[in-house]
Amino acid sequence: MSNRVYFNNDWLFTDSFEDSFMAEECDTSAFTRVRLPHTVKVTPFNYFDESEYACVSAYRKEFTAPAEWEGKSVRLTFEGVAHEAKLFVNGKPVFTHCCGYTAFTADLSEILKFGAKNVIALRVDSNETLDQPPFGFVIDYMTYGGIYRDVYFEVSDTRYIEDVFLHCDIDADPYILTGEVTLSKACAGELSELELRVSVDGREAGIKPAAGLNTVFSMPVKNVELWDLDTPTLYNVKIGLHKKGNPDPTDEYIVRFGFRKSEFKKDGFYLNNRKVKIRGLNRHQSYPYVGYAMPASMQEMDALVLKNELGLNAVRTSHYPQSRHFVNKCDELGLLVFTEIPGWQHIGGENWQSRAVQNVKDMVLQYRNHPSIILWGVRINESADNDAFYKETNEAARKLDPTRPTGGVRALKKSSFLEDVYTYNDFVHEGDNRGCEPKKKVTSDVNRPYLVSEYNGHMYPTKAFDDEEQRREHAIRHANVLDAIAGGKDIAGSFGWCMSDYNTHKDFGSGDRICYHGVLDMFRNKKTAAYVYSALGNREDVLYLSSSMDIGEHPACNRGITWIFTNADSVKMYKNDRFIKEYFPKASPYRHLSHGPIMVDDFIGDAVDAGEQGSKGYKKALKEALNIVAIYGMSHPPKRFYALVARLVIFHHMNPALAVPLYNKYVGDWGGAATEYRFEAVKDGKVVKTLTKKPVKSLHLEAVPDRTILTEKETYDVAAIRIKAVDDNGNVACFFNEPLNISVSGSLELIGEPVVGFKGGMCGVYVKTLGEGSGTVTLSNAQCGSTTLEFTVRKESVNEI
Repeated sequence: MSNRVYFNNDWLFTDSFEDSFMAEECDTSAFTRVRLPHTVKVTPFNYFDESEYACVSAYRKEFTAPAEWEGKSVRLTFEGVAHEAKLFVNGKPVFTHCCGYTAFTADLSEILKFGAKNVIALRVDSNETLDQPPFGFVIDYMTYGGIYRDVYFEVSDTRYIEDVFLHCDIDADPYILTGEVTLSKACAGELSELELRVSVDGREAGIKPAAGLNTVFSMPVKNVELWDLDTPTLYNVKIGLHKKGNPDPTDEYIVRFGFRKSEFKKDGFYLNNRKVKIRGLNRHQSYPYVGYAMPASMQEMDALVLKNELGLNAVRTSHYPQSRHFVNKCDELGLLVFTEIPGWQHIGGENWQSRAVQNVKDMVLQYRNHPSIILWGVRINESADNDAFYKETNEAARKLDPTRPTGGVRALKKSSFLEDVYTYNDFVHEGDNRGCEPKKKVTSDVNRPYLVSEYNGHMYPTKAFDDEEQRREHAIRHANVLDAIAGGKDIAGSFGWCMSDYNTHKDFGSGDRICYHGVLDMFRNKKTAAYVYSALGNREDVLYLSSSMDIGEHPACNRGITWIFTNADSVKMYKNDRFIKEYFPKASPYRHLSHGPIMVDDFIGDAVDAGEQGSKGYKKALKEALNIVAIYGMSHPPKRFYALVARLVIFHHMNPALAVPLYNKYVGDWGGAATEYRFEAVKDGKVVKTLTKKPVKSLHLEAVPDRTILTEKETYDVAAIRIKAVDDNGNVACFFNEPLNISVSGSLELIGEPVVGFKGGMCGVYVKTLGEGSGTVTLSNAQCGSTTLEFTVRKESVNEI
């Protein structure tokens, strides 16, 4: 029976390197003790470059290999080491892996000393000069360094199941489950005595004789539910390797599997024979301070944010394969995944390309049992055509997984189309033009599938602390593209750029080494644009306004268009407690979105009807004219305003001198008492959320941890605390950029600095566990006061060494 033994704790690390550090015995005085995941350098939040982490470093760990391991198969797996890893065991070189984004496994069965001390050492090169993807030219993201994913042994009988690839046919009745099973070489002499027993969640599905080291089985499976977006049902499919007639297995291999059918057609994407419009964002796997080095809980949190908070049904793992913990969570949540090989625009030489092809093979082999994955990215992101190279990458993916299509992200129209899906970064939208290109203008074959893999992003970088007009325009640009994609009947869907802001190189970003392309900031706090996506989801009630309603924030005090973002049945608007208007989704100009942004077009309600004398026509024209001024001001009103004024003066004999008094009476945002607004989101006849906009009197801290009960299992755990400075009504103080003091006690350790700055009224804190116990995090600011969060740290036993 395969036994996984985690190997994450009690490593020694130094950010320098000497050959002697790989020896069986060495002076370790320069080393510090660390736990995995680990980064070679904790970086500042911004204003740093790759020299912080570009180094050759060393890791070492001593352990005693249990005597009972002798005679067994013992494999050591590193799930992610950035970027070139050279493995030494007891001073001898064993394995070299040249990719920072895929796992590698070394068989140590004949190398370890059983019942005695052993030394595992790793030379880690995180320089960006390596001859491997994604390196060779500029890269629009930091690449970091270190052993940043899990490490573990797998120990089994020498006769074991090396690999299983499962797929199914749900069009058959009953469904057909097919498995491709690879046995270890030690099984070769006993194949006639071996059989495979298959069960689904404990229910036996069938028995298949081992026909060779590579055996394929197909068997009917009844009474299973399909894996789908809202019902992502998963089953444990167990394949047991048995000697015939022996109920006890020699080995078992368990795959968490979802029965589903995923298909791209010329008119879009289909899941379980139902057309689905893909709506997703691109995700980088980086975090403030520690880069890639975050444990399972933080990987899972990102998937939860994408699905539940942003209302998405898909994610692209740009620009590399990402943590199995992240993809596992996507499986559990029903979040579709487009994953791709490492790279960014540059294609290197023969050796570089050979490593890229190997990356394709590793990616497919390591991720092909995940039901969430629907597409393999086999081109280097935004690279030029290279038919010989990309013929190889496509063939490699198709050979290892003929059940999923290939795609290749490019920024080229009508480029060489060797993949199954034409995936294109469409940056045509500039705010006042069409949201996306028609398919026929982009792809060279309109009879094959088409997917937009990026949009927006660098076209309109936006910070959480930008002015209101910038943040509003950022949101509306996302809405414009989403609406255009939704209306494209032959477009499978899209992935916006991108989920969250991220650190980048000097060639990109805003000069502070951050690309502000996200709809979230780096701590995963929402910018205005995030609410465009949230309103299209149904996991939480959404009500957000694009404006603080403070006219002094705007040029000439002209507020401009104010947008409501909501997934409610309706939104009721009140001004100084007077009902103004009820807004419904059908009022949105975004006809292809279920809950597109709704323009606030009435600041008066029935006040003119009640307060003025005259005909209905006069009151209607006056109200419309006053609402136009409330939105656009007098500087640049739309043309219809002048026609309204002419009608009021000529036909209704309104005295122009009354214009200002009427404005002050009915709109009243300038030169008079401050106005208060209230918005109520209504679902099923009940108010589910209320938003109040009124002058700020005081601020306080709103600190929301992702969890307060943390669990140490195979390694340490991390809690994310998202923090806002908010007014008495819960509105973020978007121009609050003061310091926050952080104090941590007990079984917790702060990641990063003890003082952080609010940015746009928001910031974040990460704390990691130091073992079982409890701890507190105290946050304080001179203006917002302080708050203390209490955490419990539990220990869950796992096999580790």
